[in-house]
Amino acid sequence: MKNERPIRVMLVDDHAVVRSGLTAFLLAFPDLEPAGEAGSGEEALAKVEQLRPDVILMDLVMPGMDGAEATARIRERHPHIQVIVLTSFPEEELVQKALEAGAIGYLLKNVSAQELADAIRKAHAGKPTLAPEAAQALIHATRARHQPGHDLTEREREVLRLMVKGYNNRQIAEELTVSRSTVKFHVSNILSKLGVSSRTEAVAVAIQNKLLDTSRS
Repeated sequence: MKNERPIRVMLVDDHAVVRSGLTAFLLAFPDLEPAGEAGSGEEALAKVEQLRPDVILMDLVMPGMDGAEATARIRERHPHIQVIVLTSFPEEELVQKALEAGAIGYLLKNVSAQELADAIRKAHAGKPTLAPEAAQALIHATRARHQPGHDLTEREREVLRLMVKGYNNRQIAEELTVSRSTVKFHVSNILSKLGVSSRTEAVAVAIQNKLLDTSRS
């Protein structure tokens, strides 16, 4: 059996102690090799051409350029390099942002060494790996997208609640202490997000889908 070249792994994290720990982890596996490291998204972009890694372990929340933006830029310039996000945060917005940026994996920092090594090998082979929490977040986000009004802001919900009570724009403006033009802007956004063309339809959709907290007056 021929010896294959080790998988070169670049580490991107703004904490030196994390990078040091990950380097030690990589050295424990003969088929994995540290390719270098960066302490920020900007530094990763500057170094990736020189280091030429196969896989990047990318922290997500960093000062300056975050991991998602760095991932998107690296993948745009070097589509052959696979990126695994390694973070402490399982929130669905972050999961979606990372995967949309082109990350092939999303793992939490409590992952075991063996699981991380396997994820790197899979990424190198073009196969995705998601932490259970990340997979659950994606499922929840997908379900939410099919729920009308899931993307309404808190202020838009306040305006919609008053619309359901029969308030006109002037009354809504007085109730919320905003201008009529601001109310008109919010109403327009509400109609657009609910996919309707009139206030009456918006009210009907709100009631039918129980979009509002009925415990509020």
